[in-house]
Amino acid sequence: MRLRYFLPALLVAAAPAPKSPGQLFGPLYHAVEMRGIFPDSKTFADAVPKRAAAAILADYAKCRCNDDVALRQFVSVNFDIPGTLAAPPSSERLPLKAHIDALWPQLTRMTPAVPPGSSALSLPHRYVVPGGRFREMYYWDSYFTMLGLARSGRQDLVEDMVIDFGSLIDRYGRIPNGTRTYYLSRSQPPVFYLIAGLSRDAKTLAVRNRQLRAEHAFWMAGAEALKPGQQNARVVRLTDGAVLNRYWDDRDDPRDESYKEDTELADRTPGRDRRQLFRDLRAGAESGWDFSSRWFADGRSLATIRTTRFAPVDLNSLMVGLEQAIAANCRTLGDTACATAYSAKATARIAAIRTHLWNGRFFADYDLDTGRPNDFASAAMAFPLFAGVATDAQARATATALTPLIGEGGLRTTQIGSGQQWDDPNGWAPLQWIAVQGLRRYRQTASADRIAAAWLKGVEREYRASGKLLEKYDVVERRPGGGGEYPNQDGFGWTNGVTRALMTQ
Repeated sequence: MRLRYFLPALLVAAAPAPKSPGQLFGPLYHAVEMRGIFPDSKTFADAVPKRAAAAILADYAKCRCNDDVALRQFVSVNFDIPGTLAAPPSSERLPLKAHIDALWPQLTRMTPAVPPGSSALSLPHRYVVPGGRFREMYYWDSYFTMLGLARSGRQDLVEDMVIDFGSLIDRYGRIPNGTRTYYLSRSQPPVFYLIAGLSRDAKTLAVRNRQLRAEHAFWMAGAEALKPGQQNARVVRLTDGAVLNRYWDDRDDPRDESYKEDTELADRTPGRDRRQLFRDLRAGAESGWDFSSRWFADGRSLATIRTTRFAPVDLNSLMVGLEQAIAANCRTLGDTACATAYSAKATARIAAIRTHLWNGRFFADYDLDTGRPNDFASAAMAFPLFAGVATDAQARATATALTPLIGEGGLRTTQIGSGQQWDDPNGWAPLQWIAVQGLRRYRQTASADRIAAAWLKGVEREYRASGKLLEKYDVVERRPGGGGEYPNQDGFGWTNGVTRALMTQ
């Protein structure tokens, strides 16, 4: 019997996606963003309208808002504008571990209901936000945050967040990038199987497994109809029949939270199809690496981004983990047919990764246009080790290939200094964890210990200097990171989580 990717009997019907602010407010949104009324495009995306969108738009049509002063006045009358959350530095300079433990309450939120017209999505239980401009719960960020919560003795918050993520799958058929309407058209690296694995509530296993199967169906939608060499949304079938995934976004217009930046980039790049450019930018945001030379055709310029033309090594490694987790849960629940089916999917994907995403020296993204893995070295090569996909020989070679990426403050994202935030010299908390755990899984302990020690030393150094934990770090010079679309943020969820977890180890 042929294995099926979509199992409708198991899925909860997804609710229609509510409109994003850009879709709701059209010409008003365009004017506010393009005229730079707020320095950060995300500010207006998170604003809450004080009355119905139709009434606001009707008044805007009559408004003589030709100058910025008048437009600002109109916005202030009709919207509540959010502030920026900045975790206060430790005035007492507590030990770093104690400081992290004290930060969790400051970053904890609860939104069982949201105001009409708000871009926020409601959640049934408490959750932790990253901090700074990030006022909502984020998908892959949260797994790394939750690692720290568990080690800080906050299992109660871990359980709440597991339920929150499951509720998103039940409502929308996916976990969005973050809990905003403008994030619903995309997801992020599929780590819900890892998030669910942090729960200690055995009674909810059947519910969690149903949700995991729904997430798998979201990523695999359209797989069965593909012929060799074809792609559809997030799934691709290679010429030999192997099935892999790619990053995608269901929309192809400017991102609400980066509307001005996306629009101006398209205006400066007349030679590119605007819709495809927007799709690739959005897919880059789904990857979590927004943005990196990893996705650029010329290795330097955001204008050449082509995220949708890769089958990424990190995504497909996590998909193996998802399939294996579902199989294991099905065995525990006594569903042998399900366990067999998902084990077969994982086995087939492992073979495809070892064959198609290995370039002879390290794991890399498969280029759908050239039909082979590229030679771009990045921290993503550690994901097959984290997921247990690599052979022992591949793991040893990967440890060697990672060595040039290790700086004084941890693992660099790439070796390319493009000015983007997911490039040299920046290091990010999630990639430290993935690399350290992956290397340890294959007994490459010297490299793992070097990365962990360097990261902790760099975070501690900045904490002593400023009293802050940051979103990203320059791991070459051991100082705050930079680059990208917005300033470095402090708070900061996943840095707190990974640092706390590595300190415990």
